[in-house]
Amino acid sequence: MRPFDPLFIIEVIPDLLPYLWVTLAVVVGSVVLGTLFGFVLAAAKLSSRRLYRLLGDGYTCVIRCTPAVILLFIVFYGLPKFFLEVFDYDINEFNKMFFVIITFTLLFAASISEVIRSAYLAIDKGQYEAAVSVGLTPLQAFYRIVLPQGTIIALPNFTNSFITLLKEGALAYTIGLIDLLGAGNLIIARNYGSYALEIYLALSAIYWGMAILFEKALFGLESRLSRYKKTRSA
Repeated sequence: MRPFDPLFIIEVIPDLLPYLWVTLAVVVGSVVLGTLFGFVLAAAKLSSRRLYRLLGDGYTCVIRCTPAVILLFIVFYGLPKFFLEVFDYDINEFNKMFFVIITFTLLFAASISEVIRSAYLAIDKGQYEAAVSVGLTPLQAFYRIVLPQGTIIALPNFTNSFITLLKEGALAYTIGLIDLLGAGNLIIARNYGSYALEIYLALSAIYWGMAILFEKALFGLESRLSRYKKTRSA
């Protein structure tokens, strides 16, 4: 058996970094679209109409109980069939990143909708009613009163969901998308299985670095928003 080579961990990182943009594109695209969809789901869960609440809660339950890798396969194999049957349009040639982003958008929306709903319920509704009573429109009251406070409340759980998605994004390789993990596996294959441990440690180091940077950035944003809120209150 070949001895462990710690220097190879450093040497292989430059070969992996060119694929970093693929991983980041998947994560950022899924977070942006998932957050927008999450607002829709949260609105449904908070609706006074029972049907909307059932649809929102039902979606969240189904998605959160489905393993990410299974959902990815369902989207990858099922979405082309759906488009072909319903719209007579073939999307099999679409970039695999499209299917990965759709999958993780669905996953992220389910978890973030609960974060948004909880943050909204944590805000004193008297503030919203007072803002409307002094002449603000409901939309203005939402953006000036509810949204800033809700963002501060939601950010810690949003950060956790973001980091979870960053790690789950490595599943993209299972359908053939060459991201960081895909690039690492290709290097392992080229070396006939050699340096597998070193390459996976290098990948772990890259993911650790990304997770720490994103976590620090989001926690920093939370601190700045909290200080801004205290300044305005004073």
